[in-house]
Amino acid sequence: MPQLASLPRWTFASDRGWLPGFLAARWLFLRSLGFIFFSAFYSLLFQIRGLIGPNGLLPAGDFLNDVRGVLGPERLWYAPSLFWISSSDRALMIVCWIGLIASLLLLLNVWPRASLLVCWVAFLSFVSVAQDFSGYQSDGMLLEAGFLSLFFAPPGIHPGLGERNPPSRASWFLLVWLCFRIYFESGVVKILGHDLAWRNLTAMDNYYQNGPLPTWIGWYVQHWPHWFHAESAALTLAIELGFAFAMFLPRRFRIGLFCIITPWQIVIILTANYAFLNYLVLVLGFLLLDDRFLRRFLPQRLRVSSRVEAPPDTPPEIPSPPLDSAERPLPAWRRALGLLRLSFVGFMLSWDFYATSVLLILMLFPNAPLPVRALYPVRALYPFRVANDFGLFGRMTSARLEIEFQGSRDGHTWVAYPFRYKPQDISRPPRIYAPYQPRFDWNLWFASLGGWREYPFVINTEERLLTQDPEVLSLFAGNPFPGSPPTQVRAVVWQYWFTDRATKRATGQWWRRELLGLYAPGLERTSNGRFAITSLPGMDLSSPDEGQ
Repeated sequence: MPQLASLPRWTFASDRGWLPGFLAARWLFLRSLGFIFFSAFYSLLFQIRGLIGPNGLLPAGDFLNDVRGVLGPERLWYAPSLFWISSSDRALMIVCWIGLIASLLLLLNVWPRASLLVCWVAFLSFVSVAQDFSGYQSDGMLLEAGFLSLFFAPPGIHPGLGERNPPSRASWFLLVWLCFRIYFESGVVKILGHDLAWRNLTAMDNYYQNGPLPTWIGWYVQHWPHWFHAESAALTLAIELGFAFAMFLPRRFRIGLFCIITPWQIVIILTANYAFLNYLVLVLGFLLLDDRFLRRFLPQRLRVSSRVEAPPDTPPEIPSPPLDSAERPLPAWRRALGLLRLSFVGFMLSWDFYATSVLLILMLFPNAPLPVRALYPVRALYPFRVANDFGLFGRMTSARLEIEFQGSRDGHTWVAYPFRYKPQDISRPPRIYAPYQPRFDWNLWFASLGGWREYPFVINTEERLLTQDPEVLSLFAGNPFPGSPPTQVRAVVWQYWFTDRATKRATGQWWRRELLGLYAPGLERTSNGRFAITSLPGMDLSSPDEGQ
């Protein structure tokens, strides 16, 4: 019988032999995670000063000062960020570069645990202070995956496959648990959200044109017949609410599930730009494969020796450490240190599993009679984004609205500021940008679904354009007012649709659009340097050059 005293070590330790059979999967997953972290920091290099720099749209320094005015020393817990030290442009760029270098080291399998820790701290520092430009579900996914991978990665500077330090069962399980929750909770919100589009299987009919950043492949798929979109919606629900449970079934079921969800995620990546979200879900699927399956696809130098492979579908046993009288017992301090480390790992992973389980219970049963104390671990972990709940596309967007900033020097001729990534030019094909995440363009899509009062960065953008702030201008594809700034700036909203095949063949246009009106108050800069409102939503926008 298994020895109960060995149970914690069997669950949480990563000593030789505790979880053989997933070394190649771990190697592939951690290298891919390094690539995803690299894409996150690389995109921030070109945006972070315009987003949260001292002259950005939502300065991190102002946010931290507000937090300092409300909280005492506990502010470091509720807003964990390196930018408490400094939030200058230079500090922002230094943290981005440190994260970028650490992600490259992780990609190259150099000191993976330390590299992961640096990536996680640097990215958390941004997410904690970026306000409207962070807090996406993808950010929580990456932080949770990065945190759990700290316990999953092998130690050492050049660990290779880490044959001497197989991953602990608990760390592998929690990463698979994360993958399962992303799928299952997304399915749950589709049902509990009471969106009729999912119930009558019309959710995918306009999905490809109404997402944040469509792709040209999505344009073609959008024009496929309704039966295809209805079957896509049904398959989505089947994967999220049914097939996902195969992650916890024996080996053959896990491999079968991998063969379903991997092409599914690739299709999503090709038809929509969701930054690194689907890349992360894709690579989490690698953990469903064991070494016996992967070795046939890997080069010889990465193939795992058969002596560390677990037989398929063999019930796990808790081994008892052999007693070798010839071996000298470990010193007491080393035994104590090992016990302390094991206790810390067990505590952190158990805490994370408890918090995520509570969140899942509350999603399924919002009125569950949980005691207040049961929520303490959940609230304690929230600032670090390592225990999250998910729910993708619980309610489908019914229309594509696009906010556009326009400037004028005379109040009659309005010129649009060109975006880098958002749909704007109706003759320009939508492109594939992921895993790169243009957070400014991305967040304007969210802002179009609500009111301007909910998204203060829109008004801040108008102000920065009137002063021609170079960091904010860098978020756009160009400056239509070189030399001197416009006298007025406004934000208008358009509705966009994909053109049909006949229109595209005749005109080459991928989009058609209609001006709906002002999204937010228009501004002008007065002679004393202040800003005055020139127009309000609901006013007539007709002018000779409107819509050009």
